[in-house]
This record gives sequence, structure tokens and C-alpha cells, in this order.
Amino acid sequence: MTPSRPDLKDVLTTLAEYVSDIQAPVANFERVQTTDPFKVLVATILSSRTKDEVTAAAAQRLFSRAQNPQELARLDVEEIESLIYPVGFYRNKAKFLSQLPRALEGFGGQVPGTLEGLLSLPGVGRKTANLVLARAFKQPAICVDTHVHRLANMWGYVDTKTPEETEKALEKLLPKELWPRINSILVSFGQSVCKPVGPRCTICPLKGWCPKSPGHKEQGGPRGRV
Repeated sequence: MTPSRPDLKDVLTTLAEYVSDIQAPVANFERVQTTDPFKVLVATILSSRTKDEVTAAAAQRLFSRAQNPQELARLDVEEIESLIYPVGFYRNKAKFLSQLPRALEGFGGQVPGTLEGLLSLPGVGRKTANLVLARAFKQPAICVDTHVHRLANMWGYVDTKTPEETEKALEKLLPKELWPRINSILVSFGQSVCKPVGPRCTICPLKGWCPKSPGHKEQGGPRGRV
């Protein structure tokens, strides 16, 4: 008989220990961000549709010239473009970043620590806002990117169509203290082991019950999804 699916909290605990020794691309991305709200915000804006290793290098180049909103305001759009290339949609992102210092003036020149405030900034969507809240402000927020959305659905913990639906579903499943950590854990795992193409199932710590493991057989009855 196929082992039953464990509690998601236990899965995250297992994976947190497992990925702590893995140098996934997201690790370099997080090191560049540190926990400074400005750097977390800027790097996350750069990260959309871009590999983490490319984002980390671009963010490092930009931060070598602009450590805060005041320094960023001194750069024109063309300079920002040259610093962040080749991130995806670098021209649009350069425009957003050039507008950021002025937008932050409405918050006393500081990155706001609220969802509403963050969503009012140029180039900031819900995923970016939640990542800033979780990583920079240590607030309970779940950042759902492609890995979080894919893995949570693949394992059967949620049955959702959009990242926002996944966010709401996971909020019901997890205690708030785990909300800020789920993105880092699942992104590291998704990049290094459970890849969208060519997953490394033979070394996966979840292969005993994962529905995508070789030899797994679906059991009858409800899936128990949210």
C-alpha cells in the first residue's frame, strides 16, 4: 500500500533540513538581498521572469552603485538598464526602478511594511509584496512563485489554478510562523531536486509517498485537497 501523504508542516521541516546543505541558485539571490527592505524590494522586482543566478548578478551590479533610494535616484534609466541587463524585461524594470525613489517619498523615503503600501509601488505585484513582507519585515506572508504553486498542487495539498488561490489555500493549511519560510524552502527544493524537467526522484526524501515518484500508484477515494 502506498504511504499516506504526511502533514505539510512535516514535509517543510524535512525539506528545510534537506536543502540546508544544497547550494540552489536562490541561495545566492537571497544573499544579495540580505534583509534590507530596499534591497529585497529591488532584487525581487528584478527577479520576475529571470533565473535567480542572473538576478543575483544584476542586483549586485546595481547595488554597487545604489545602496538606497537616494543613490538610486541619481541614476538615469539608461544607466539602470546597463546595470541590470540581461534580466527579463530589463527596460520595463529600469523604468520601474527609476520611478521608485519618488514613489517612496510618500512613505518618508522608506519601503513600506504593509501589503497595500507595497502594491502601490511601481513594478510591485502580490508575489513581490509578500516576499518583501516575509523576508524584510518578518511578517506572516506567503510568497507563491512557480515552484510553490507547482509543488503544492503536484503533491495534492492544494487544487488551485492561480498563485493567489494557492496563497489562500496554503494560509489555511499552515501556521503563520511557517508562512515566511515556505517560499525559500520550496524554491530551493524545486531548483535542485524536484525540477520541472528532469526531477531527481532517486535522491528525493519524499519519494516514499510523492505521487510523481516512479512506481507510485494512486489510491482511490478523495485526494484531500483544499
